[in-house]
Amino acid sequence: MYAKDANGEFRNGHHVTRTIQTFRVTPRSAPPCTSTSPLFSPPPTSIIPVTMAARSAATKIDWAKVSSSLGLRGQTATSLQSFKKRNDEARRKVTVLSEQPQAVDFSHYRGILKNKAIVDEIENHFKTFKPASYDVSRQLKAIDAFESQAVQNAEATKGKVEAELQNLQKTLQNIETARPFEDLTVDEVAAAQPEIDEKTASLVSKGKWMPPGYKERFGDLSAV
Repeated sequence: MYAKDANGEFRNGHHVTRTIQTFRVTPRSAPPCTSTSPLFSPPPTSIIPVTMAARSAATKIDWAKVSSSLGLRGQTATSLQSFKKRNDEARRKVTVLSEQPQAVDFSHYRGILKNKAIVDEIENHFKTFKPASYDVSRQLKAIDAFESQAVQNAEATKGKVEAELQNLQKTLQNIETARPFEDLTVDEVAAAQPEIDEKTASLVSKGKWMPPGYKERFGDLSAV
């Protein structure tokens, strides 16, 4: 292996190899890469050609329909739009990367570098590199379970909101159709507040004909 010294050089025994400043990739007309790395980095796992099936599945998502069918509003709708934006940006980057040339002209570097061994080593690593594959079935099941629970919670919240709206609508209707206080009868007040009759009956049973604080607020009726 090669170690980089303080002068930016790579040493292997008594041999010194200068840092490769530019790399070229085929085709020759492509713009040169300006990386200063002395080694060819393995192609990232993100540079994987996107299959037509994957693209087709991704384009099937109707974001507007998702938002309207679920009745998403407020923070939930904002979060969905933010996720859609990240998804579109990720798809754009994958498309751009998949269209870039990925072949490296190692023969070109053998012709311009004195140290052929390092080119051979890099080419060997490049050709033997295999992207790692992962089993994501467990994560997908967790996502499905979370989605199912989220839908149930949303339905429960929807039911509570609808019930509250009905109560508010009934209250609003009562306010709009209410008569002035001076036009109400005793029976109507008792029907609206049944506890008044119960409290009145309790006071009468104790020989009390005036509610507490009545004289202080309205005066003594015995003088009338």
